[in-house]
Amino acid sequence: MQTRCGLAYYIVADVDNQIVATCNLTIVPNLTRGARSYGIIENVVTHPNYRRQGLGTQVLHYALTLAWQQQCYKVMLLSGSKREETLHFYEKAGFKRGLKTGFVALVPEEL
Repeated sequence: MQTRCGLAYYIVADVDNQIVATCNLTIVPNLTRGARSYGIIENVVTHPNYRRQGLGTQVLHYALTLAWQQQCYKVMLLSGSKREETLHFYEKAGFKRGLKTGFVALVPEEL
């Protein structure tokens, strides 16, 4: 049996050598869809002083480009935000709402 590890990318936008926007992309190996991997984007953050300048969108588009280059068949973005403004931002960046249902398991307190 052979397995392969996934890839992790940390995408940043910097202004004057200061990181002002970031996200991380994980490429996950997969056994379905012709063994094509999928991507997960999390931790999308832009410094408040640099919002509405397109930097968050740029890091997301770069992450998507990396995923497509790795032959991912889909990319999922997870967000804990319930703010409509934030969700609309993700939609404008190319993500679709309501196609999947997400679930999260947290570490039990007794562990």
